[in-house]
Amino acid sequence: MTVKAQMARFALVGVVNTGTYYGCYLVLLNRLPYIAAHVAAFALSMTGSFFLNSYFTYRTRPTWRKFLLFPLTNAANFVITTGGVYLLVDLAGFSSRYAPLVAAAAAIPITFVVSRTIMLRPEREVPAAERVS
Repeated sequence: MTVKAQMARFALVGVVNTGTYYGCYLVLLNRLPYIAAHVAAFALSMTGSFFLNSYFTYRTRPTWRKFLLFPLTNAANFVITTGGVYLLVDLAGFSSRYAPLVAAAAAIPITFVVSRTIMLRPEREVPAAERVS
């Protein structure tokens, strides 16, 4: 599969992930305080995003290592969008209403690269002497 196809699939998973997050959030909001609903919905949607990206976007086998590294994609997105919002609003004079949308769009390619690096990184072969039986 080409990188272009992977990027398109990554964007599609992002749309599904956003919808999943918001749907879970609304359902959980009926039973939990909004922060708890947000955290739970975020964790659920990120888990779903991991498996969708693993099977659909990159067509790779999910592993615990990849699963544990996958939140780095969200951390990268957060850093880029936060820095982007600051740069756009305080330094470039953008409206604070629209700056997050521009920053989020700018973060997509970088988030894709981080995600692709995590998901397609070859697994390290553990020598037989180091294996836990």
